[in-house]
Amino acid sequence: MMMPERIHQDAHGAILCDAELSPQVDDNWFAPDYWRERDGLRMQAGGRGGVAVIDSPVGECVLRHYRRGGLVQALLGDRYLWLGAERSRPFREFRLLAEIARLGLPGPRVVAARYRRRGLLYRADLITHRIAGARTLADCLASGDLDRERAADVGAMIGRFHQAGIWHADLNAHNVLLSPEGLHLIDFDRGRQRAPAPGWRRANLQRLRRSLLKLGAAAAGEQAFEQEIWQPLLHGHERTLTA
Repeated sequence: MMMPERIHQDAHGAILCDAELSPQVDDNWFAPDYWRERDGLRMQAGGRGGVAVIDSPVGECVLRHYRRGGLVQALLGDRYLWLGAERSRPFREFRLLAEIARLGLPGPRVVAARYRRRGLLYRADLITHRIAGARTLADCLASGDLDRERAADVGAMIGRFHQAGIWHADLNAHNVLLSPEGLHLIDFDRGRQRAPAPGWRRANLQRLRRSLLKLGAAAAGEQAFEQEIWQPLLHGHERTLTA
């Protein structure tokens, strides 16, 4: 069953949220200064410009402002071309996360999404529940805690998403989280659900491979990386798809 949702709309934009939270969520929830004045804000590294962790009435949440990267950032900054509410990045990510939750997959639980429009451009934000006690796969690699067993578990977790047709647009070691509750995949901006196919699954995994290599996963040699990390990860992924 999909999460019941509600939209609050005005002349400048709209908020999409869990219907149960609808009476509470307003524009203040998306303003870091609002939480800072209430001693309910702290900044964390990660993403473009970091993320804000807020102490909200529904618990600790992550407030993420959508920001562009690459050369387009110099031109448009944090603004995006308006193509309609249903095609806006926060609304699409909200609904994908709601579907991920419905499927029982380990992604962040979504709270609310917002866009603010001005002419042909808009800015956007997303609030999700924070995954407590989590660290990234990149952190795990840096501390020497990425072994064969853990790599296989990561592959199996990604396999569950792939089996459900969930494509992650930026599958990298910073978007895989390890917490006391298990493994999670985060940041589904531009992600989507698509027909299962070997081609895009392989491309998704290759993106993760490039991320691991960039972070020094092959410091002990290419052969060690293949045997101790990459092949176990692929085997875990394959086992899930063929189970």
